Formats: sequence, C-alpha cells, structure tokens
Amino acid sequence: MAEQQYFYGTGRRKTSVARVRLYPGNGAVVINGKSMEEIFSRDTHRQEILSPLIRLGREGRLSAQIKCDGGGISGWAGAIQMGIARALVAADPSVKPQLKRGENLLTRDPRMKERKKAGLKRARKAPQYTKR
Repeated sequence: MAEQQYFYGTGRRKTSVARVRLYPGNGAVVINGKSMEEIFSRDTHRQEILSPLIRLGREGRLSAQIKCDGGGISGWAGAIQMGIARALVAADPSVKPQLKRGENLLTRDPRMKERKKAGLKRARKAPQYTKR
C-alpha cells in the first residue's frame, strides 16, 4: 500500500497543541475525526483556521487532517492556524515571507493563563479590604 505524500506542522496556543497534516485534496478540514463545522460553530474561528490558506490562495487545493489536544476551542483555533502555516512552509519554503508579513502566522503567541497565587482569590484578585 503506497503512503500518500503529506506535509506536517505543529502549532501551539495557550495549552492547546495541534498536529496538522496537509494533503493535496479538495479543501476538507478534519479535526479529531470530525468536520471543522461540527467543532467550530463561530465563523471567526473558521476564518482564523483557514487564514494561512486564504492568504496564499490555496483554500480549495489542500485538505487537512488535524489532531488537537488540551485547552479549549479558541486555543485550538490558534494552534491549528499555526500548524497549517508551518506545514505550508514545510511544503514550500518560498511562502515563508508571505506568512510572516502583517499578522505573523509562524510565531508562537507566548500569552498563557497566569497561575493562582497563595492568599489571593485568583491570579491577581485580592480579597476585599475592610477598614473597620
């Protein structure tokens, strides 16, 4: 059985990790065995995911098979976006400047949820001060 050629990219956002495989195909995006429409109900998330393909004009020519772990829906969308961008660069290194221009799709967003501190209610919220 012949292996089908694919390009791989890993994306991370917050605590989410997306492992992306790009295949030549009809534009179908399958995430954890389900279609993109089943998992992402918001159009903003769908646009975010497909933005690297739209920027290069390849939205109907490549299919993606994605495995996501950790985090939530917004983190998944950001991780998938980065994974697709990295897989596109693996497929064709000449597209790297296009993906870096404007909103950089290849750089990891370092923002994470801040840990809760002892003596506080949340990361920074202190208990209410009472003078008397």
